[in-house]
Amino acid sequence: MNILQIIPELDAGGAERTTLDVAEAVVAAGGRALVASSGGRLEAELTRLGGELVRLDMKTKNPFAIRANARRLAGLVKAERVDLVHARSRAPAWSGLWAARATGVPFVTTYHGTYTARSAPKRFYNSVMARGDAVIANSRFIAGHVKAEHAKVLARKRADLSHLHVIPRGVDLSAFDPGLQGGRAAALRDIWLEGRKAPLILLPARLTEWKGQSVAIKAVAELSRQHPGPGPLLVCAGDAQGRDTYVESLRAEAARLGVALILPGHVSDMASAYGAADIVINPSIQPEAFGRTLVEAMAMARPVIASAHGGPLEILSGTQAGLLVEPGHAPRLAEAMAAILALDEESRNLRGQLARQHAIAHYSKDALQRATLRVYGELLD
Repeated sequence: MNILQIIPELDAGGAERTTLDVAEAVVAAGGRALVASSGGRLEAELTRLGGELVRLDMKTKNPFAIRANARRLAGLVKAERVDLVHARSRAPAWSGLWAARATGVPFVTTYHGTYTARSAPKRFYNSVMARGDAVIANSRFIAGHVKAEHAKVLARKRADLSHLHVIPRGVDLSAFDPGLQGGRAAALRDIWLEGRKAPLILLPARLTEWKGQSVAIKAVAELSRQHPGPGPLLVCAGDAQGRDTYVESLRAEAARLGVALILPGHVSDMASAYGAADIVINPSIQPEAFGRTLVEAMAMARPVIASAHGGPLEILSGTQAGLLVEPGHAPRLAEAMAAILALDEESRNLRGQLARQHAIAHYSKDALQRATLRVYGELLD
């Protein structure tokens, strides 16, 4: 089978990572994995996995460019004998939908985010992600969101909505394995702490307000007042993506509250970053569609804390794998961090092992790959 995935770019992110995971599975199954994208830092890895980049400006939201991309994609489908088109973002999905319909091949979408609309035109624009012959949601939370936002669009395809599939994102358990760290995590911890003996709190997310970096700074300031000894170090690892004003506001807030803050930008070795942390937090003030970094940290056997909404609520509810706190509430987040830091080493390690076992049981990359290939197979059969 020849599969064409469409995504705006190939930089760090859950949708990009899943694109590569599926490309790997397609190649392993004996197929060709083409990816139409503007490219990015993950290009080399795509090639290493056997995938093929088709460089197109899939980031554009210009209506004329989107229509032109549809013609280019239709030509690509014919020339490369593509069997199925899989879109992972809204603007390129319109190009993919028109190309798939023009060439008669199945069209699949993955709903990666909580796309909301305050107007009918925006809801129509978003609805392309519900127009697939198969629609994949990356969590039950997102599946419910899709049904609420696009019930009529979904029902036009199948009244029973049996074409709506929930396939959680997966973690590469061979890459995120605390037993394979060697000394990398300890070395990174020493670099960040500069030899100090202090708790290290990691918040892995791109630097944008809704990811909760400001909440984390306030919580660490509160924790410093409660925690005896050196104040904790907060590491917010992620790209700023041009949000320089926001970055400066975080630095200023941390300085005002006396919080030790590091903003290292993109970290290529995230397994070591998780391994270096005492606690990994996901304090998003808006619901996460899934919560990939949360599951990666769990796979690395780290104690985790997350806001009690969206995907993380689904991941952690009913388990002892991590703690849930009220979204946007810094004192509650501080209390949860203090509770974990108060545990003895054996109890903290036990919590970490429970987290890893939960990630292995429910969120492996292999499970994501098998489920996605099943969806492809059903459509191609």
